[in-house]
Amino acid sequence: MITNKALRAALGCAVSAALLAGCGGGSRPSANADVAYVARDVESLYTAAKDRLDKGDLKVAAALFDEVERQHPYSPWARRAQLMSAFSYYAARDYTSAIQSATRFLSIHPGNRDAPYAYYLIAISYYEQISDVERDQAITRQALSALNEVNRRFPRSPYAADARLKIDLVNDHLAGKEMEVGRFYERTGQWLAAQLRFQNVVEDYQTTSHIPEALYRLTETSLQLGVPQEAQRYAAVLGANYPGNEWYDRAYELMQDHAPQTVAAGG
Repeated sequence: MITNKALRAALGCAVSAALLAGCGGGSRPSANADVAYVARDVESLYTAAKDRLDKGDLKVAAALFDEVERQHPYSPWARRAQLMSAFSYYAARDYTSAIQSATRFLSIHPGNRDAPYAYYLIAISYYEQISDVERDQAITRQALSALNEVNRRFPRSPYAADARLKIDLVNDHLAGKEMEVGRFYERTGQWLAAQLRFQNVVEDYQTTSHIPEALYRLTETSLQLGVPQEAQRYAAVLGANYPGNEWYDRAYELMQDHAPQTVAAGG
């Protein structure tokens, strides 16, 4: 999984600064307080939730923030509580609940000043669920879509700057998945299926680190499919764009072995 170790601390500071400034105090609950329904004034209920969050009791904090909204839906505190609930679920790694809470916040407050943070929280909740390339990449694609949404809606925000960095990582990850599948098809002799996967990488993930190998694999599969002219074209593109790359060296040797008359001298 792709991770960002400093992210939770940074998000915690951001959400506290954005949402908690100016919130009232009130008496703090005892350590034995729970989330069973008890009618409470909004300030003490919110403070109880914040106290649990500060102590790292994240799921109880999230449930108490939810209770703020249930008991006092029309209070200004309800808006704060919705986003704090989303953050608490995120910090507890309950990503599904975090996404649901942030999505609910956006459905009720689409133009709120904290909307960029809510969109980012959704994106990062998907992002932190990205699995290795051997598994299904549905979550990876959801992360990419959500990160692109942050960048599209709020291109000048700090959240967009971080989203753009993560978009590059996610694209590299998706390209890696295509490469992994393509290599499998190669190993099993399914040359056309392999070639289609490597073409996807070259066409859809042009800025990723996998392009040199993809071009080499296209050279390789083209020779296996009996189209040396296509192999020559892929090797030439590889040489023009990555002349000192190990994959070009391998492609050059491969073309020398299989179609030496098509390779220019001095490669």
